[in-house]
Amino acid sequence: MDMAYYPGCSLKQSSSLCDVQSRVVFAELGVNLREIRDWNCCGATSAAKIDDFLAVGMAARNIGIAEDAGFSEMVIPCSACYSRTVTARKRMADDADLAVEINEELARPATGRLRIRSVVEALLNEVQRPDFPGRLQVEFKGLRPVCYYGCMLTRFPADGALAADDVENPRGMETALQELGVPAADWNMKTACCGASAQMTDPALADALMAEILKDALARNANCIVTTCPMCQMNLDFRQDHIGPVHGIDNRLPVYFLTELVGAALGLSPERLQMDRHFLDCVSLLKEAS
Repeated sequence: MDMAYYPGCSLKQSSSLCDVQSRVVFAELGVNLREIRDWNCCGATSAAKIDDFLAVGMAARNIGIAEDAGFSEMVIPCSACYSRTVTARKRMADDADLAVEINEELARPATGRLRIRSVVEALLNEVQRPDFPGRLQVEFKGLRPVCYYGCMLTRFPADGALAADDVENPRGMETALQELGVPAADWNMKTACCGASAQMTDPALADALMAEILKDALARNANCIVTTCPMCQMNLDFRQDHIGPVHGIDNRLPVYFLTELVGAALGLSPERLQMDRHFLDCVSLLKEAS
């Protein structure tokens, strides 16, 4: 099965690991992620601060490209890109005049018929298939994860834009992990902000936000964090060795992508998943837990 795929800027630069793993794992699941041609930055959190019309138009252009290529669905791993694209589609659906203005500027108009899927939705669709349990190769009995959604995956800056999961207490990742035989602990910080956007302007604030996330995860006896957002993953993975001494946190928690654990459970090797690219060691725990 082919599905349109929008990687976005992060997956081509700082979080190229997420791009690699997304393609490998979905291919293993029988889904061919087809990167849309000539895509552009969605504007993420920045464009809307400068030019609202441009912010909608940038995401709409990618929608139009996918629709013109004949796709009915498009998966977007990055939470910021997903939020921006869902918001653009909703804004155009609610404002006919805006939609006309935007589409007049586009070579490929965005009609709104394209379904925008988060990576959680797309994975759930695959791991809940009847034949999936028989494909599992590795059982992770020793994993005690908490699922971290971050602040953008279920919240959109557009009135009436419906999330695919509960806004305050999403359960999609927990459901997916349950299909792997891995129960996730409940906790308070699953939709808290990690401060990724603030890391350049106020790193002390960002570190304090992450410290609260790590402390709550450790209080639940978690030994790892699972996420889908490339910015959240990089922030939490990269900064722990700095945050720990400053905030009195001795333990380090590997930060996995959900796709990564699905791939590992399907028997994909750490080398195939390029797990050595994490800042913190994440291979040892999987070996101990399996």
